[in-house]
Amino acid sequence: MLPQQQSLDILVEFLQTHEKLHVQGMDIATIRELARIVIEENAFVYRNKYYQQIIGGAMGSQFTLTLANIFMWKWEKESICKQLPSFEIYGRYIDDIFFTWNDSQEKLEELLQKLNDHHPNIKLEYKIGQSLPFLDTLTSNNNGVLSTSVYHKPTSEPYVVPFESDHPRHIFRNIIRAALLRAIRYSSTFEAFNTERRNIRLMLLFNRYPSTYIDGEFRTFFNQYGIYDSYSSILPMITDESQFLAIYNRIAPTPTPRQSQVALDIASSQIEHFDQDNNQQNVLPMNPTVQKKERNKKFNNALFLHYTHENRLRPLKRDIHEIYESTFKHTSISNVNLIVGYRNNPKSKTEQIRHKRPHASYRRHDFKP
Repeated sequence: MLPQQQSLDILVEFLQTHEKLHVQGMDIATIRELARIVIEENAFVYRNKYYQQIIGGAMGSQFTLTLANIFMWKWEKESICKQLPSFEIYGRYIDDIFFTWNDSQEKLEELLQKLNDHHPNIKLEYKIGQSLPFLDTLTSNNNGVLSTSVYHKPTSEPYVVPFESDHPRHIFRNIIRAALLRAIRYSSTFEAFNTERRNIRLMLLFNRYPSTYIDGEFRTFFNQYGIYDSYSSILPMITDESQFLAIYNRIAPTPTPRQSQVALDIASSQIEHFDQDNNQQNVLPMNPTVQKKERNKKFNNALFLHYTHENRLRPLKRDIHEIYESTFKHTSISNVNLIVGYRNNPKSKTEQIRHKRPHASYRRHDFKP
């Protein structure tokens, strides 16, 4: 659990270290006060009594997650980064840590004990071995050579959206494409990729995807990168290490959508920081608001219609356009661009979990002891 006051102090230190004296026009003192409100002003009701959270922050809050990440930045800077040899590999994602060790296990356990004693609120649960999972990857040490592959939890089930479900067709294509991209990104060897490719195929067959459909999507994926002419092959697969390395070297450097968004946010923040330092808040090299307005100009004279997707309604889009054109032909309304789209059915998680205010009886102050 995050100690609240110490977390706020570390937040200030983090901003000062990275020279973020202002963020979106707010100085550090304002940011600290807003952060204090977010993590300290959390109340809940239990058995007709109000309670205030005094340690940590609200579960599920995006800011609490960010603050925890900053808190771990301070922890690793003062603890493990000072004690881990420079030639070792170290990585952290929020509170998941991975690092290599080339000394005795006794010294490793001694280091881990020091890390556990560094802060009373941080206790590491660790695993030591020749092969260990980290996030979605499985890293193995084969005689001093590290290799990675896709990690599947022992309790995971091979379920994806069934092919017979009432979803748009692109959903099924995206599932296959995402699985192949993950297999290539996470596999450091051709053997590991080939094993995962077979697992993907078995998973899709288990969820009633037709074999011909799977083969077609595999061919489309591999042909996209021009590694080989898969239409000349009976089975859509990469056949040797050189083909795998060729496609890996094309995919691995390409940022994921999440990485691209983070890079864009960092660039926007740097531009804003530069303009504030030069007192040029009114002249921005990049103005996302203006760009958004320019992109949306083509929609100024448009009419949007949306319907919930169902396979039985696939001809509906064509029928609506035909009725619209025949009804408003040779009228001024014909200049309005009709855009017909669909919404996906809401996820079951969204339907089952609804955020509601407490009942009115809980919001009264005349509770009986």
